[in-house]
Order: sequence, then C-alpha cells, then structure tokens
Amino acid sequence: MPTGPAPLLFLHGSWHGTWCWSEVIARVTAAGRPAVAVDMAGHGLRARRARCLSERPFDPAGLTGEVSPVADVDLDGAGALLVDQLARIGGGRPVTVVAHSMGGAVLTRAAQRAPELVGRAVYLAAFMPGSDLAGGTYYGVPENADSLVGAVIRADAAVIGAHRIDLASADAGYRRLLRDAFYTDVDQGLADAAMGLLTPDAPAGIARGTTRLTTDGWGSVPRTYVVCTRDRALPPALQRKFIADADAAFPENPTSVVELDAAHSPFLSMPERLADVVAGLR
Repeated sequence: MPTGPAPLLFLHGSWHGTWCWSEVIARVTAAGRPAVAVDMAGHGLRARRARCLSERPFDPAGLTGEVSPVADVDLDGAGALLVDQLARIGGGRPVTVVAHSMGGAVLTRAAQRAPELVGRAVYLAAFMPGSDLAGGTYYGVPENADSLVGAVIRADAAVIGAHRIDLASADAGYRRLLRDAFYTDVDQGLADAAMGLLTPDAPAGIARGTTRLTTDGWGSVPRTYVVCTRDRALPPALQRKFIADADAAFPENPTSVVELDAAHSPFLSMPERLADVVAGLR
C-alpha cells in the first residue's frame, strides 16, 4: 500500500480540459503533494468537434443544427470513467478529488458509486446536485438568475445534444461575454489563450443525469466547497444553495467551506492561493 499524502485528482468543468490545472498542479507538486489532472468524458483529448465548426465557408445553420459528435456522452459514462481513473491513480487508497463547475456532478456520481475511492470531495465553484436532481435542473432556479452562461450558448441542447459555444465568433461583444462569464478576473492575454483551448461542445447528457445519494455512499464522503464570491458563471448564491441543501440532507457530515475572492476560474486568476487551499486538504 502506498504511503505519504493522498494524491490529488483535478477534474475540470464544461468546455475545459486538463490544461486548465497546469499552474495549480505545478505549485501543488512543488509543495510535495502528488497530483494529476484528468479529462472528463467528451472533453479535452476525449472531445470531438462538429464539422460545421471548422468548415469554410461558415454555415450558421450548422452551428445551431448539426448534432454534436459527443451527444451520446452522459453522466453514466462520465461517472464510470472517473471511477476508473480514481482506481488507477489511487493505487488502492482514497484520492482527494477537486472538481470544477459541471465536473462536480461527475464527482458526485463517482463518489456515490465508489465512496471508498474518494478520501475527500472538493467542489470548486461546482455543481453539487441533490439526490435525484440533474445538474441542469439548477439552470432555472432563482439563485442562478445572474449567470452569464446561458447567454453564450449558441444552439438548443435538445436539438444537438450539447451545450455549444461559438469559439470562432468574430463578434467582439460575444467574445467579451465569454470572457466575462468564465475569466473576468483573468489577465486579458491569459484569458484569450484559455478561450483558444476550450472545447466548443459540452455534452448535455452530463447535465441531464441524476444520482440517488445515500448515507453510506456520497453522504459518507468528507466534502469541502470552495465558494468563488465573484463568480458570474455559477453565482455565489447558487453555490451556497448547494452547500445548504447538502447539509440539510446529510447533517451528520456537514460541508467545510472556503471562500475565494475570485470569479469562476481561480486556477488561472489565483493559482498559488488555490494550490495552498487544496494542498492542505486531506
């Protein structure tokens, strides 16, 4: 059995990939904590791009009508992939998992299915849906009213099977909205580089899936929620709702809470501070 600090596993959110954690992982590992990032199903090296997004001349009808090649990716598959990643990376012991944004729904599924593999579930400005509730359920709650994410979606997920953003748009206003949603407190050059690495289609099936939570499953796993108080993608009011609902459902295992004065992507805006927070969690 391996000894030393439990490894950290970082899971990104919609449209992102392992690349977004590079600055945090460099600092965490320098402090002596083993850490690795993985791609979520349908993202990063597991992503596939619709033809309309690269064909020229550009066809606007394709943007809104072409079915996504990741339309078949769902929460079942994403959760199973994460469980497999945890088993391999942990080497027989629990792993501390840090999930961002919609990655939180995948972490919840994996922790319910294999709680013995998750030493601590850390939700960074992440969806932490209640029992039998889909992550997408929260799009319409009052606490999400200030989110900018809905305004950057360019197709009906019910039609194409994905939440599609237009990364090739020449519309300066649209690109500014993208930055405001995800990277409002990130240096302009770094934000532009990050937007160049995003995946255009986030599988809608991940947000549609539900997980039934039990006391001996997800409810038994220690959890920490890192609230980003200036978030414009997942508003702080919704983040706090996730915490309150979880604590009401599982009062014997309350959520520990950390707050960062950050927008949605502190892995880019304050990687050193975020590394300090997560490296100290066991």
